[in-house]
Amino acid sequence: MARKLPGVLKKEDAAESESFVSGLLDFPQYTRPRVWRGREVPEILFSGDHKKIAAWRLNAAKAATKRKRPDLMSRA
Repeated sequence: MARKLPGVLKKEDAAESESFVSGLLDFPQYTRPRVWRGREVPEILFSGDHKKIAAWRLNAAKAATKRKRPDLMSRA
């Protein structure tokens, strides 16, 4: 609830992009190194193309939701 209070977040619209707002589970999160335990960071995330990255994140969130919580797909 605190996140809804004015001034709690630096950017007021930051809470709009959180996973529970859209009804989908979150997309996978990556960090360095590029390969960790045999898992590679998708190349698109290094592209700098924000539209393509946003599309990848949405598709990844949909895939994760469908795989882990298919019951949420009807609400998303």
